[in-house]
Amino acid sequence: LCSRRRCAHTQAAALSMAQAVARGSGIAIFTGNSHPAIAELIVRKMGNKLGECEVGSKAPGETSVYIKESVRGKNVFIIQSGAGQVNTSIMELLIMSYACKTSCALQIIAVVPYLPYSKQSRMRKRGSIPCKLLAQMMEQSGINHVITMDLHQKEIQGFFDVPIDNLRASPFLLQYIRENIPDYCNAVIVARHPETAKRVTSYAERLGLGIAVIHGSPPTTGQSDQDDGRHSPPPPRETSTSPLLDLVTQSISSYSMFSWEEASPEPVKLAVTVPVNVVGDVGGRIAIIVDDEIDEIHPFVAVAKLLKDRGAYKIYAMATHGTFSEDCLGVLEQSDIDEVVVTNTLPVEGLAQQCSKIKIVDVSLMLGEGIRRIHNGESMSYLFRDVPLGD
Repeated sequence: LCSRRRCAHTQAAALSMAQAVARGSGIAIFTGNSHPAIAELIVRKMGNKLGECEVGSKAPGETSVYIKESVRGKNVFIIQSGAGQVNTSIMELLIMSYACKTSCALQIIAVVPYLPYSKQSRMRKRGSIPCKLLAQMMEQSGINHVITMDLHQKEIQGFFDVPIDNLRASPFLLQYIRENIPDYCNAVIVARHPETAKRVTSYAERLGLGIAVIHGSPPTTGQSDQDDGRHSPPPPRETSTSPLLDLVTQSISSYSMFSWEEASPEPVKLAVTVPVNVVGDVGGRIAIIVDDEIDEIHPFVAVAKLLKDRGAYKIYAMATHGTFSEDCLGVLEQSDIDEVVVTNTLPVEGLAQQCSKIKIVDVSLMLGEGIRRIHNGESMSYLFRDVPLGD
């Protein structure tokens, strides 16, 4: 009888512990100040609500975070895009994740629709790779997993030592083309430069269309390799006042195959500027320029003018991220571009209200589905089922 009671007591304790773990391993979704609109859309589609937290700034411009609810043993998702004051958005994300880490959260997943500093992912001259630094800072703050969308370079995933899911917006953009561009079967997908040819090809294959590539480079007035000092001549030898040192130097020079006096820098051949041209037929067709990001609108305007001169009768510019420059509205209104289509990974609703040419595609459904699958331990491969390797 005693053994039965002990067994029943043990089973009851195990059951209560399992229930406690189930309650503790819930979900908590927070957002910073960078893009609260997409966070609201995500939780609304998930049938959930945002967690309570205060994210602001204190006197000398420091970021302050206060989590108002318990996150102990929970899967915490922090939605924060690289919008507005980018460095402030980064600090909000880092401090929020660190606050959840010190509050014993089970997992901390950063949902970053647009990863900032993603364009600074390669070493250039005497520069650095800030994107790698950002990845290390995110991991040190306690982030265990990252969800993002359409990285500028896929190799950025290698900067992270934690799992990262690089979702694609192409299914939503392709759906927009099919539903909102009349006679899209007469369109051609255009790569603004050869580096985006793979992405453009993936779009064209799924739509059954042809492609065109803008080839060539306009003349640039930037700094040349000769200006940064790497091709300067070697420094002259300092004259020594020691006869013994001069004797040793002469002895070494007699056996050396290289002499500083004989060294002279060879003239550096500058890159030849190739005239800009369109590879492919765009005459009498709709041209759809596809890229991952639209920041400066001027290059897109120049490509649109070239396509118009080659016979395209309607021109669309399409990208996942719209990081528009300040003067984009006036330039866009006077350009040959008929429509600019971007997703809501960044807050562009205000620009869309000011300019009728800007259209927004909602991708919150995919981000919400990614959150649900990670929380439930389901496979993420379903979200990549129609995405080819080139995208």
